[in-house]
Amino acid sequence: MYAGTTLKQFRNLDSWFGAHQNIDRHARKLLSQLLTDELDQKFPNAKQIVSFEGMDGPDAIKRKTPAQDEPWHYFDPYDKSDTKLFEILAEHRGKLMAALKEENTTRASFEAAWLAHALVDGLTPAHHYPYEKELIRLRGGKSLETRVTPKDKLVLPGNTIRERMNNNWEMWGDKGLLATHLSFEWGIAILLKPMRTDKFAVPKRRIKAVAEKDNYEEYFAGQAKRIANLNLYEQYYKRAWTIGLAKRIRRELLPIIIETLVVYWYGAVLEASQQRKKK
Repeated sequence: MYAGTTLKQFRNLDSWFGAHQNIDRHARKLLSQLLTDELDQKFPNAKQIVSFEGMDGPDAIKRKTPAQDEPWHYFDPYDKSDTKLFEILAEHRGKLMAALKEENTTRASFEAAWLAHALVDGLTPAHHYPYEKELIRLRGGKSLETRVTPKDKLVLPGNTIRERMNNNWEMWGDKGLLATHLSFEWGIAILLKPMRTDKFAVPKRRIKAVAEKDNYEEYFAGQAKRIANLNLYEQYYKRAWTIGLAKRIRRELLPIIIETLVVYWYGAVLEASQQRKKK
């Protein structure tokens, strides 16, 4: 999902417009409806969480560093062997609980934001597309780690001028790999900005049931498959933005994503609180 330009000069714009940032804000408000005042005060507020997005979020690493050990939040909902994202989510969730237990607000803010970023990306339809496979194909079979400069990330190679032009058109041209990805996520950011939190319901029973059963992987996989079955990215690729697609994004996709984030945050608060009481 779009987190802004990730440039220092546009930090405030990123915070205001970024889809990740606005999803975090909605989820944080909904979380407050589930928590007691005591627990609510122990969890970072929206401003603290959003401060670790954009320039200080996972996407900024891709701009600042060579393509090695970068956060990579793609997920195939239909491939049971695709478990890398589960590991990332579990790691951030565990560190979030530890920070909450220690009442380390800064660390908890960071983990809440990076957990949210990975989770939201993993549920975004554009991240269900086999982007890595296609990018490696366009790079002539070279792995992503070989992109060590900004130019390597922006300009695709080729053995001839014609091949380079074709590869870059498939990346940046009409319905290109990255062009389609970015325009889809920009559109979601635009749709999300004017939405009010009261447009999203809080299914308290389901949220509490997942947290109490501790079956986060199964729950996330189910949510991702629900989204994949909507075929929203496929619809966008064929017809671009339409009024019908925009309505489905607002009424179907965003509520699922925000609900899932609330579930993960709520479970972390609940478990951290229980661990504190046992000390």
